[in-house]
Amino acid sequence: MSIKKIFLILFLAPISLCAVAQIKKKPSHKPVAAAAIVDKASVANGLIVFTQNCVSCHQADGGGVPHMNPPLIKTPWVLGDQTRLINIVLNGFKEDVEINGDRYSNVMPAFNYLKDQEIADVLTYVRNNFGNKASAVTVKKVTATRAAKSK
Repeated sequence: MSIKKIFLILFLAPISLCAVAQIKKKPSHKPVAAAAIVDKASVANGLIVFTQNCVSCHQADGGGVPHMNPPLIKTPWVLGDQTRLINIVLNGFKEDVEINGDRYSNVMPAFNYLKDQEIADVLTYVRNNFGNKASAVTVKKVTATRAAKSK
């Protein structure tokens, strides 16, 4: 068995199973706000992009690495302005940032090689996991943000 297959079985399978379990949860009987409704396929695809590009720094639980890589859990950076969040993925991030009283200083590289759909999916995944509940990021929004950057 190749190293790649072993990696996929040992590393990706448990993460994927967690995501499937989250997606297959029974819906609550409480009314859901329109902003909380997201495309399940986008979330599932976002998990794949997250696992391939983000998990090593932000960790599988979204908790980040203390004083290096910030958490993705219920922060205004994740739940706030979508354009700012898209720009962070497209351009990277070099600033020190304070979240919940802790400072984070590791440089995040640009992921501008990702397709607009991949960026929309991964940000929708992040905005709707780790205890987060926020509106989906659309491909249209990512495309517009990328276009504005190139002007």
